[in-house]
Parts: sequence; C-alpha cells; structure tokens
Amino acid sequence: MAYAGLAELEPQFGLYSSFMGVLIYWFFATSKDITIGPVAVMSTIVGNVVNKVADTHPEIPGHVVASALAIIAGAIICFLGLIRAGRIVDFISLAAISAFMTGSAINIAVGQVPALMGISGFSNREATYKVFINILKHLGRSKRDAAMGLTALAFLYLIRFGCTFSARKMPHRSKLFFFLSTLRTAFIILLYTLISWLVNRHHRKKKQRLFKILGDVPRGFQNAAVPTINTTIIKTFASELPASIIVLLIEHIAIAKSFGRVNNYTIDPSQEMVAIGVTNLLGPFLGAYPATGSFSRTAIKSKAGVRTPFAGVITALVVLLAIYALPAVFFYIPNSVLSAVIIHAVGDLITPPNTVYQFWRISPLEVIIFFAGVIVTIFSSIENGIYTTICVSVAVLLFRVLFAKGRFVGKVKIHSVVGDHLAGGETKYSDRPFDSRDPETSARNVFLPLEHGDGSNPQVQPEAPYPGIFIYRFSEGYNYPNANHYLDHMVQVIFQQTRRTNPNSYPRLGDRPWNDPGPRRGHAPEDHSDRPALKAIILDFSSVNNVDITSVQHLIDVRNQLDRYAAPDKVDWHLACINNRWTKRALASAGFGYPTPAGDPNLLERWKPIFSVAEIGGQGSAAAAAQYRENERELKKLHRERSLSKGGARDEEAINKDDSTSSEASDFAQNIASSKAYASGISGRVAVLHGLNRPLFHVDLTSALQSAIANVERRPQEEAKGVGTRSV
Repeated sequence: MAYAGLAELEPQFGLYSSFMGVLIYWFFATSKDITIGPVAVMSTIVGNVVNKVADTHPEIPGHVVASALAIIAGAIICFLGLIRAGRIVDFISLAAISAFMTGSAINIAVGQVPALMGISGFSNREATYKVFINILKHLGRSKRDAAMGLTALAFLYLIRFGCTFSARKMPHRSKLFFFLSTLRTAFIILLYTLISWLVNRHHRKKKQRLFKILGDVPRGFQNAAVPTINTTIIKTFASELPASIIVLLIEHIAIAKSFGRVNNYTIDPSQEMVAIGVTNLLGPFLGAYPATGSFSRTAIKSKAGVRTPFAGVITALVVLLAIYALPAVFFYIPNSVLSAVIIHAVGDLITPPNTVYQFWRISPLEVIIFFAGVIVTIFSSIENGIYTTICVSVAVLLFRVLFAKGRFVGKVKIHSVVGDHLAGGETKYSDRPFDSRDPETSARNVFLPLEHGDGSNPQVQPEAPYPGIFIYRFSEGYNYPNANHYLDHMVQVIFQQTRRTNPNSYPRLGDRPWNDPGPRRGHAPEDHSDRPALKAIILDFSSVNNVDITSVQHLIDVRNQLDRYAAPDKVDWHLACINNRWTKRALASAGFGYPTPAGDPNLLERWKPIFSVAEIGGQGSAAAAAQYRENERELKKLHRERSLSKGGARDEEAINKDDSTSSEASDFAQNIASSKAYASGISGRVAVLHGLNRPLFHVDLTSALQSAIANVERRPQEEAKGVGTRSV
C-alpha cells in the first residue's frame, strides 16, 4: 500500500498488484524464491507517468494509465522471453545496476521526507536536489506527522541493529533473530496503527485528524475490469516505456540470479521474462499496475526455506485475506509511518562505501560510470540515470573491442616448484628424481608479452622467438571493428624491427610509395643491415572465437603487403590455438594454413612439415591388444600363402615388394614412432591433431614456433642446392 502511494494511486492497487504477482508467477517460474509485486523504483516511475497524464489528460484516471502501462510493458517482455532473448540483460553491467539502484534509492528516500515530516506546499516529484532544497526551506513547517514518522524510522533501525547484534552473539539463534528482524515492519505498522486508532478514533473526519492517515480502503476487487488501451493512452507514456521495461527486467533478473547462486540453482532468463510478461498482462484485469521481483520479500522467502515456487500461492492467500478481512484496520495507518517504511526499505538499496571502494580496486573506470549514473539520477531523473549508465557501459564495451591491442610475445622457460624446490626433485616432497623427459615435471616454455603488459615479473625477460619470426597474440577477439587496429599495430612494429629482404626493391624513384619519404636529398639511405629480414608470423588465436569476412580480408591484405616487403621471399603464416572449426574453415578458405604461395610450385620442395600428434591407445589398452592380435593373424596367413606358392625367388621378391607397398600407407606413423623425439614418450598408435592438408594450423604456440624455425633454417640449405630459388 505504501508503494501504491509512490505510484500516485489509491492503496488498494498495491494490494491488487501483490496478489496477482505471487498468484501467477509460480506457474512459469524457474526460481523458487522470487516474489513478484510492487517495488519502490517501478512505483516511482508509474507515479511520474500518472502525474504527467494528469497534467495533459485529466479526464483519464491514474489507475487506467497504470494498467495500460503494465499491459504494454508485459506484452513486450513476454515477446522477448518467447523468442529466447533473455541474454539481452547481460548487456547491463553490475556498475550500471548499482548506480541505478543507488540513485533511485536516494531519489525515493528524499521524496518521502516531506510526507515523513508532514511538510506540504511543493512537489516531491521534481529532481532530487530540488526536493532536498525545498525540504530545507520548509523544514520549519513540520507537523505532528514528524513525531510519528521519525520515531517509527528510528525504531525500525533500532530493531534491525538489535537483531543483528544478537545474532552475532548467539549464532545458534541466528535464524530466529532473522525472522524477528524481518517482522519489524509489520510490528511497527501494528504499533503505530494502534496509536493512531487511540488518537483519531473520535476524529475520523479528514479535517479533524491529528495527523494524516491512510483512510478508506475498499474491500475486495473493486476495480476489476478489462483494461482500457488506446492510442491516446499509449502516447502518454510512450517515452517512459523503455525505462519501465528496463526496470522490470533489471530488478527481477538480477534478484533471481543472485538468489539462484546463493541457493545453488540456475534460472532461465528467457523463461523469467515470460513469467514477468504474463504477470503484467493478466494483473491489470484485477486492477494491478506494473510489478516485478522484490528483493526484501524474496529474501524472506529464501530464508524461510521454501522448496518450490508454489509457495507464492500461500502468499497470495494471505494477501487475499488482507484484501477482504483487514480494510477496516488499514484506515488508521499513519501516512508518515508508511513513508518511514519506504525510506527504511530503499536504504538497503544504496551501495555502501566499502563496495564502491572494491569496485575501484577492480575497475576504476566503472566507478566513474557508477557515479555518473548516480549524479544524473539525483540532478535529473531516474529514467535519465538508467539511460546514462547503460549507454556509457555499452560505449566502454565498444571502445575496448574497437581499440583492442594485440601483444607480441616471447618465449620463457619455466619450472614448476614446490616451496623452494623443483616439483619432482629429490626433496622431502618427492622420492623420485627429477626427470627431464617427464612432461609433468620437466621445464616447459610459455609465451609472455615482450613489454610485460600482463603484469609479469619485469626481471624475467622473454626471449625473442627467432630473428625474423614474430608471435602476435590477439587480446579481445578478432572481428571487423578491431581487425584494422590489430593489424596496423602488428605491421608497424614489424617494419620497425626488420629490414627489407631486398634493399634495392625500388630501382626507380617513382616505384617508391608516395607516402614513403625515403632518404633526404644528399644523404645515404639508412643502414638497417643489423635488422633481420621478415621470415614468418605466428598468430595466436586463443582469444578468438569467430572471424568474419572483413577481418579475414584484412589478413589477406596484410599478407600480400608483407610478401611485397619480404620479396623475393615469402612470409610463412602459422596460426595456433584455433578454437572454432568455423574459424578454421574461414581461414582455410582464404588460403591460410598451407605453405605454397600462388605461382611458386617449387617452394614446396624446400618446405618441411611438422605435425603435432597424440596417442589414441597405449600398449596396454584393449584397442592396442586387439590390433596386435589382428596384425599377427594377418602376417601368419600371408606367410603361409606365400610359402605354398611356386617360384621361390620370384615370390620372395614379390613379398618384399608387397611389404614395401603396404608400408607406404603408414610411413608417417612409422616415422613418428621411430623418431628420437617421440621414442620415449609414445607407446601406442598416434594420430595428427590437425589435417595434413593444412599443416600451418598448429595446436599450440610451441609447435608453431618449432615449425617456423625449422623451415626458416631449411631455406638457406635448399637455396644453396638451387631448389625453389628464383631470379630477382
């Protein structure tokens, strides 16, 4: 009923909204704790809409406008839920939600002070700072309402403090004190209603009352009817409709997720949207106005230990009892006490200073967003505060994506340690000696940014991968907004740290690009012979999930640009840690992953493939044993058939030839098995991790670097033999 006052409606409309919210929600719910009903922020927005319509269309009743707003907002939210668009709420950051809740709480609390003090003569719907100034101007006009309201507010905080203190002193009674604390509002309402009845029972007329009281509350659903909706009504609140939808979603989804994590269950945001939408679609038929999840009522249900959403039906029965049995008691409730209840309730929505400080430690930029939202809410309106925080949060997200900066990484050899000793070494932690061949205990290479942008120890200097080889790591995905920024930075650094393979690539002055000034007149060209020529580029796609046409085309353009820079050689492009098959497909379609450039068929002859392989069954596995038995039977059968055949010498030659032919199909596996590098590590069958037709796709940076170095070192040897060379 107090929130109905915020909505500029009569008290019974708050009861109608409370009844329909809990009655309908349980059927669509994915949260067992959520209680849907009137809330302070949404009621304030509805009140602003009702006041605006009262000024422009005084013939339209306020409850008609509120019901129409509920219908339209509910229909939109229900549609979003049905198309499974629940993830759109993830675009609203925690900083934006905190700013919205804090600014709204301050706005509502300041707006309730005039009713708390019995002050009148100005509007409490203006900007917060104006209301505060008017309160200070008219403070001397306070009435008896202040005595009721201030004492009620003091008692509310005193009871909560006492219960919290007692719960800390007696932890085994903490649940009892929690429920006593949650009942403080009901206790204060009953106490001051009794006082009001004793004082005003002989002063029932409005002018005779010693302080303002709630007055008549009709019994039953007196405003149940088909809601009135037309273009005139819709136009009156169309500008506030986006803010209303955002508030309905923010409060409900945020509360549902929070209690889902606390109680170890997962909610479905899309289904919750359907629940909110249906609630607000059906509620107005009984006179309800927009309702959403309530934090305080949800916390009470959660602490009470409800097991299913059907607990809402029990709540609905209690509200129904209040609608039909208690209207006579509601008559004497003091308005100032209701204002005290509202101020006390919204006070918990204000973000405490220690939380803001924690925000600052995590992300200073988002603290600026937080204060921007709070300031706009205080000096403008709740709606503008919502729009400000959301727009700024989205702008920051786009900025981070658009100006994402990749990093050049280098190699660092690290060891795993336990205390002051190597893991696996001869220490008190382990009895087995350190084995350099054991991948679990041996040293391994990791790749860290060369400029220590990751906050790693600056005393550890990553080694450059190899002269002329660069490893570039994307940081925020790789798509069309940031592709150009990434590659411009990569090319700029490569040009600064390398030289042209052929310094005489511009035989004529006109061949030089127009924006390359070259050496000054009368000066010799700069000598960059100390720099290596560009040989290979390794791209780390570990943070990339998808690519698009624009980003891949940028890669193609840069590949062609660097090929001209490295002419007559070609630059090898190795791509590591690709996590998405569609990304790999897109890159392969663009010509990446294969070493032979167009127009140079001889280059393949001086290129050495290096593949990453993995075991698909050890010697002790059932698959390996079955394969061994099958091979043994086949060999015995083949030997028997050849022994019975005629022409011994000729048959022997045929056997050798057949053996040679059959072995060609498994040359790759045999070479791997007999390789010194894998002799101690592979005990069964092996298979390559990536396709043989795209050998420049690598499983990790280590294999990519090995492949790049092997081919760079192989080039001079093959060129000396005259393989794959070209005249310049």
